[in-house]
Amino acid sequence: QVLAMVGMEPPAQINADSIRDEVVKVLQCLKPLEEDDLRNNLVLGQYTESDVRGQHLLGYREEPGVAEDSRTETYVGLKAYINNWRWNGVPFYVRTGKRLPTRVTEVVIHFKSTPHPVFGQNAPENKLIIRIQPDEGIQMSFGLKEPGAGFKAKEVKMNFHYADLQETQMLTAYERLLLDALNGDATLFARSDAVEACWKYVQPILDFKQDPQALFGYACGTWGPKESNDLLQRDGRAWRYPCKNLTDTDYCEL
Repeated sequence: QVLAMVGMEPPAQINADSIRDEVVKVLQCLKPLEEDDLRNNLVLGQYTESDVRGQHLLGYREEPGVAEDSRTETYVGLKAYINNWRWNGVPFYVRTGKRLPTRVTEVVIHFKSTPHPVFGQNAPENKLIIRIQPDEGIQMSFGLKEPGAGFKAKEVKMNFHYADLQETQMLTAYERLLLDALNGDATLFARSDAVEACWKYVQPILDFKQDPQALFGYACGTWGPKESNDLLQRDGRAWRYPCKNLTDTDYCEL
């Protein structure tokens, strides 16, 4: 749903039906996962026991009520494509998991580099970070010429926090859904055709995960299996490792 909201076209009107129409279009345009995609563009993981900040955490298979040979994934890393005119050839990297260092939901948009970078190949890239929760806000990161002689650029950031709007009370995710349900607003609720499109896309993953080699382990308190990092490194990219606090400071709240 987050991927579809990011990739959708502007709706004809600001209402539930128009927005969900555009969401469905994106989901129906997701490039079907073939055997090569399942082998090379998908990482499934399951957390294992580890000591985190002085606390011993059990692995998934040691949790009460979980089978010793469970193959249930607790982490998914994926490279997806949307086959339409706007996004054709643009990779979308998605990851989600349990027992990661912190609980954060955000969208990171990397802007395409110019054909001829004025500040050289090592100049910081432009990024837009949309923080959904917690510490809701927006951060724009871009390269700025350093003062003085030369043309060396450094990364600077502009931040906006919804918490700075003192007159606005931020609702939690469930509070928002319950309020929308009471008001009859279906914008954030999945429509049946959207659910069908999602199931059609993920069914190959459900079939593939029966392969014994399809599941990788990762220690509690880490950002997932090593293979997930390899997925991006092959493309010359890297995951962002966020903190609960959106603004980058010397202190990272987990």
